[in-house]
Amino acid sequence: MNRTIFLIDGGEQLVELREELYDSEDLLQRLLATHPSLLAGDQIDRSSPRRWLLIAREAGIPGEEGGVGRWSIDHLFLDQDAIPTLVEVKRSTDSRIRREVVSQMLDYAANAVVYWPVEHLRAQFESTCTARSLDPEQELASFLGPEDEPSTFWQQAKTNLQAGKVRLVFVADEIPSELRRIVEFLNQQMDPAEVLAVEIKQYTGEGLRTLVPTLIGQTAEAQQRKGTPTAEKRQWDEPSFFHHLADRCSEVEVSVARRILEWARPRTEYVWWGKGQRLGSFIPVYQHDGAHHPMFAVWTAGSIEIYFYWYARKPPFDDEVKRLELLQQLNAIAGVSLPKNSINRRPSIPLKVFAEEQNLKQLFGVFEGFIDTVQKQ
Repeated sequence: MNRTIFLIDGGEQLVELREELYDSEDLLQRLLATHPSLLAGDQIDRSSPRRWLLIAREAGIPGEEGGVGRWSIDHLFLDQDAIPTLVEVKRSTDSRIRREVVSQMLDYAANAVVYWPVEHLRAQFESTCTARSLDPEQELASFLGPEDEPSTFWQQAKTNLQAGKVRLVFVADEIPSELRRIVEFLNQQMDPAEVLAVEIKQYTGEGLRTLVPTLIGQTAEAQQRKGTPTAEKRQWDEPSFFHHLADRCSEVEVSVARRILEWARPRTEYVWWGKGQRLGSFIPVYQHDGAHHPMFAVWTAGSIEIYFYWYARKPPFDDEVKRLELLQQLNAIAGVSLPKNSINRRPSIPLKVFAEEQNLKQLFGVFEGFIDTVQKQ
């Protein structure tokens, strides 16, 4: 039975949108690749909504060590915790959606965790970005944010594969009752793997289209059995940051960190406090013409991390010459000696280097120059 939902437009007129089947399976696949949020990440984990990084469409899965793709999964995503998420799309009119697709998906998962080296996933991601005229490094950096290291992310993906920590997701415009029962049963029994279905209904009318995703399979029993899927991240703030820093570092280093924070606050739009599980951080963010420029991170490990990696992502420091000038200014500080390739990385300097007042003043001077350069672009 076709359902109807109602939209009230800006003129307070009621618009009826009627449920409509997708014209093709490929249309739904393309929608997921372009708008992965349709996978209902907020319903999968309400406390920490899942976000998705598209690794590949039609991702090949080998059936033996070093083999070529024997099968292909419709979509492969990684979430922000690097959990491989295999997505198979079927329309409700496809009879295979009832049972055959389950056997197919289990074949994919069983072989993926054994024969998918993480280097292959990384290569597929880079190939996908190239095909979409995107920069792989920039896409990954935007997905992870300034606090997470790309190499750590790929290592976590490898660990998850080796542990069988994967997510299998069936997607359709309507999930039949037979598949619903199988998904719920598998999700209760399988651990650490997760088995879910997402029903994405389409409603159209008067030139409008609305897509409504609904998560299926995450029963209360399954959630209780599996527990929290990922380690909780800690939200740091000023008191917790300095308490932890004082436990790990000297009074001099704590004083330097406080001076840096006091310098940054009146000069930046806001200070972003990190969410690391073990280490705390704060990141002063300068804003100009709507663009946000994270300047550096101060860590409870007793270091300041210089964000060249992020500077290179937007003007004016996408110009290598300007980054080299900034590097030279930093290296002019006594005790600082960063290699040239730092201009594409995130090098760290111990806080104790800035225990000398002159060194700290030079550091502030470098970043006052950073702000001036951004303002003048």
